[in-house]
Amino acid sequence: MFLLFIHFQKKDHEHKKWLKSSIGKSKAFWATLCIIIGLIPLPIFLKHYHLLADLTVFIPWFILFLINPFLEEYYWRGVLLDQTKFWNPTISVLYSSILFSVNHAVFGINSELFRGYEVMASTFIMGLVWSITYKRTDTLRWVILSHMLVDFLNLSSASFLDLYKPNF
Repeated sequence: MFLLFIHFQKKDHEHKKWLKSSIGKSKAFWATLCIIIGLIPLPIFLKHYHLLADLTVFIPWFILFLINPFLEEYYWRGVLLDQTKFWNPTISVLYSSILFSVNHAVFGINSELFRGYEVMASTFIMGLVWSITYKRTDTLRWVILSHMLVDFLNLSSASFLDLYKPNF
């Protein structure tokens, strides 16, 4: 579904703009902040990486890690923030971040890990940081890298398969 929205909403070669080099004096700050945000799920990975020993978990996890960050960031930051660029910047960032958070909460209905206010709060904060980073650097490079780290470290496919148990 994201792919369809991206295809119909983007202008010609807009995806190349999304991956260009960073601009701005503070690009190192935003890149560093994105890396830090991306490393937040590291404890989850270190505690539960054994779930990846099964190929039926490893393959979807690896595919998700490679593809999902591009699709989600092209949509949540690229399309939505570009379409709302004439709005008040705060409203635009909040709009994208709230929708990103609500979308992830909807997926939480079927997964024990993705239920609750913690997921809403964490995805909202990620959405805020990633939206502001895109606005300040005019690129999705760091945002996509951060999202890749999150998907890699939080064992998303194991979570969606409900193999992750918080008290485990």
